[in-house]
Amino acid sequence: MSHPVSAHHPHAVQAHPETPPDRRRWTALALVCLAQFMLILDVTVVNVALPSMSADLHLDRETLTWVVTAYTLCLGGLMLLGGRLADGLGARRTLLAGLAVFTLASLGTGLAPSGSVLIAGRVAQGVGAALLSPAALSIVTTTFHGAERDKALGVWAALGGIGSAAGVILGGAITAGPGWEWVFFINVPVGVVVLVALPFTVPAPARQAQRGRIDLLGALLVTGATASLIYGLVKAGDAGWGGTATLVALIAALALYAGFGIVEGRVRAPLMDVRMLSRRPVLAGAFLMLVASALLIGFFFLGSVYLQHARGYTPLGTGLMFLPVAMATGIGAHIGSRLIGRIGSRPIAAAGLALAAVGSWLLTGLSAGADVWAVLVPGLAVAAVGLGAVFVAATTSALGYISHQEAGLASGVVNTFHEVGGSVGVAVVSTVAAGGIETGAITGFSTAFMVCAVSAALAALVALILLPGGRPHHVAGPHAH
Repeated sequence: MSHPVSAHHPHAVQAHPETPPDRRRWTALALVCLAQFMLILDVTVVNVALPSMSADLHLDRETLTWVVTAYTLCLGGLMLLGGRLADGLGARRTLLAGLAVFTLASLGTGLAPSGSVLIAGRVAQGVGAALLSPAALSIVTTTFHGAERDKALGVWAALGGIGSAAGVILGGAITAGPGWEWVFFINVPVGVVVLVALPFTVPAPARQAQRGRIDLLGALLVTGATASLIYGLVKAGDAGWGGTATLVALIAALALYAGFGIVEGRVRAPLMDVRMLSRRPVLAGAFLMLVASALLIGFFFLGSVYLQHARGYTPLGTGLMFLPVAMATGIGAHIGSRLIGRIGSRPIAAAGLALAAVGSWLLTGLSAGADVWAVLVPGLAVAAVGLGAVFVAATTSALGYISHQEAGLASGVVNTFHEVGGSVGVAVVSTVAAGGIETGAITGFSTAFMVCAVSAALAALVALILLPGGRPHHVAGPHAH
C-alpha cells in the first residue's frame, strides 16, 4: 500500500555499525528492498484471492476478514518491538530472523488445509514482517550517507506505491494461474535467495549492539487490545452491536489500551512515547493515517469480494480493475506533496477526505447490473486520489511541525496507526457488508460504501479543526512502512 512516511524512522536514525564496503552497498539495498517488497505485497495480494480461498477451504465471512487483518494486526502491533530488537540485537541479525520467520510462515500458509491454519500462518507472517521492516530500514539509513542516502530512501519510498499496485494485479494473475496458494509460495524462493545472499553484502557488526530492556508487556498489550477490537468489530456482523461477544471484546480492547498507556508511562524503554499523542500535529497525523488506511484497505477488500462474489469476475479481471485505483493513489500523493509546502496540511487533508467521501458516495449507486467501469472504478479512483493526498498530509503533519529530534518518535506513532487502520477498516466494512458478502446481495455493499462516505466526510470536518494551520517547517518525504 502506498503511504508517505518520513525517512526518520524511530529505530533507523541511530547509528549502527552495519556499513558494507562501497562496492556492496547497492547490492545490499537491492536485497533489502526485495525483502521489504515481499511484505508490502502481502498486505494487498490476498484480497483478490479471497473468494478462491473461501471456495477451496469453505471459509465464512469472519474467517476471510481475519485472513486480511491478522497480518496487518501483527505487523502494526509488533513493528515498534521489532525496531527495539534491531537496536538491541543488531539490525542484520533481526532482519535475517524476521525474513526466516516470514519465509517459513509463507510456506505454511500456502499449505494450509483449513481456515484456522491459514490465519495462524498470516499471524506468523505478520510477526516476521514486524521484525524485518524496521531492521531493513535501519540498514538502509546507516549504509548510505549524504546525497546517496536520499537516493536510497527514494527507492525505499517507491516500494509503497509499487507494492500496492502490484499486490492486487499479481494476486489476480497468480490466483487465475497456478492458484491462490502461490500467492504465498512465491515468497519462499525469494526469501531463500535473500537469506543466502544478504550476509555477503551486509557484514556482521564490528561490535555488539547495545542491549537494553525490551518492552514485551507493552507489545503484548497493544497487540492484544487491537486484536480484541478487531474481534469485536467482526463479531458485530453476526451477533449484532449489542451482542455479548461484541460488547465483551470491545470493553476488553478499551481496558487493554488503557493498560498499554499506563505501562508505557512507567517502563524505562517504552515501545511508544504515548505523550507524543498530546502533541497536536502528531495526534492529527495519527488520526489521518488511521482513517486513510482504513478507507483504502477497506476499499480493496470490499471491491475484491464484490467483483468476484456478486458480479462473477475472474481473479485476473479483478486485479486489473484495481490498476487505475492504485495509479490514482500515487497521483493524489504526488499532487499533495507538491501543494502542501505552499498551502499547508490542513486544506490538503480536508480536501482529500472530501474527495474520498464523494468517491465513496458514488459507490453507493452500485446495482446488480451496473457497469463496473462506469460506477465502481470511477468511484474508487476519485476516492483514491483524495486518500493519496491524505497520506502525505498525515506524515507531513506529524513530522513537519515538530523538531527533527522528535521525528523518529512521531514516525513510529504514525506507522503504528497506519497498520492498525488497515485492520480496523477491513473489520468494519466486513461487518457492515456482512449480508452482501454472504449472499451476494448488493444492498450490503452499498451500505458499507455509505458508511465509508459518512466517515470520510466527518473526518474532513475533524481535520479542519485538528490540524495546525500554516505551512510545515519541512515537508516529509514519502516512505513505505
